[in-house]
Amino acid sequence: MPESVTVPPEPEAEPELRRAIGPKLLLFFVVGDILGTGIYALTGRIAGEVGGAAWLSFGLSFIVAMFTATSYVELVGKYPKAAGAALYTQRAFGIHLLTFMVAFAVMCSGLTSAGAAARTFGGDYLTEFVSAPTLLVVIVFLVVLALINFRGVSESVRLNVVLTSVEVIGLLFIITIGVIAVARGIGDPGNALEFHAGANPFGLVVSGAALAFFALVGFEDSVNMAEETNDPPHVFPRALFIGISIAGVIYMLVAFFATSLVPLDILSASDGPLLEVVRVGASWLPLAVFSFIALFAVTNSALINMLMASRLVYGMSRERIIPKVLGVVHPRRRTPWVAILFTSVLAIGLASWGGVSELGGTTALLLLCVFTLVNAAVLVLRRQPVKHQHFRAPTIFPVLGIICCAYLATPFSGRDPDEYRIAGVLLLIGIVLWLITWVAKRVSAARAHDEA
Repeated sequence: MPESVTVPPEPEAEPELRRAIGPKLLLFFVVGDILGTGIYALTGRIAGEVGGAAWLSFGLSFIVAMFTATSYVELVGKYPKAAGAALYTQRAFGIHLLTFMVAFAVMCSGLTSAGAAARTFGGDYLTEFVSAPTLLVVIVFLVVLALINFRGVSESVRLNVVLTSVEVIGLLFIITIGVIAVARGIGDPGNALEFHAGANPFGLVVSGAALAFFALVGFEDSVNMAEETNDPPHVFPRALFIGISIAGVIYMLVAFFATSLVPLDILSASDGPLLEVVRVGASWLPLAVFSFIALFAVTNSALINMLMASRLVYGMSRERIIPKVLGVVHPRRRTPWVAILFTSVLAIGLASWGGVSELGGTTALLLLCVFTLVNAAVLVLRRQPVKHQHFRAPTIFPVLGIICCAYLATPFSGRDPDEYRIAGVLLLIGIVLWLITWVAKRVSAARAHDEA
């Protein structure tokens, strides 16, 4: 009688992410991610660079973002996976180091953005209620977001609906204040049409757009939620285009009225510039009320960026570009808990390192480089059609996206040299991590060969 053979059970497959995002939740996600820290924190800084016509810089950033959004919509329709830009780069170019660096750059952009939000949270808006050491506020703030992220994507995106609604109300309130104040003869709308004397207006607008682009990024975060979205090829086009349009119009109006009502020297010196608009246009309103709204807004920005960063790490681990352990999903919460822990620790480190302007500018710089590659990838991947239907961008848009994003990432756009230094250090860290991963794979492969 033959001996019985015991066959070991196959290891259980890693649970999939829960699909909990529909069209409305995705639209709120996109709008909520774009609106937030950039407009609440950097309006004054951009006005200080450009002059009263700072709203034109937001408009230029809106146009460049829309070019790139068409590429993202086409690619997420073809490849509805969580890894986003890194996945598209890998499929288009097949260069492991390039893919790794794109993934690392996108992750860092989310973390620098969350760090900028954390520091903004601890600035002028919070001091309307309480004074506390900035570093302590940053740590507590990011730990709380990590716990929300771990709790589950459904809970996170539903909280995003509440936070997005509050921040949209806050910005519409600023616009309403501006309309009423100008109608009453307060301020001067002509200020919003002026540039700094003696400078080239086009150069000023481009220079402002290099920083203002930080306020328009966020739409790319949504593609990293593709595995948690129902029917991504049909849901994403409408959500991204409507979301970017809503944000772009609101930003230009807010910037227009801010420079119409508030002297530039006061506006540019504040890290809570919209509070200055309230002081001038609605002196009857306690500043604490608007500060409360602003704190909601920056919290929403940070939450969505941390969601994106953790899902990106999860997606790349599934593609075997980074260690598999970073893709472990909690069996009950169905969230990538190791990736959440990893990105939260890095975010705290970055937020402790730089200020809001430096972190915001570095975010824009990293993403402009990534967007240049994504716009190129969409053209390359046209040679690899898929069987299902999806959105196809007009070819001119990715081409213009390549030109505009590449230019805004160069020193010719007037970008602060400190941003290149911060980005350079981060990318150097990324290269070191890639080398560690590469060596680990070689050692593992050699060990397996010897054992065989």
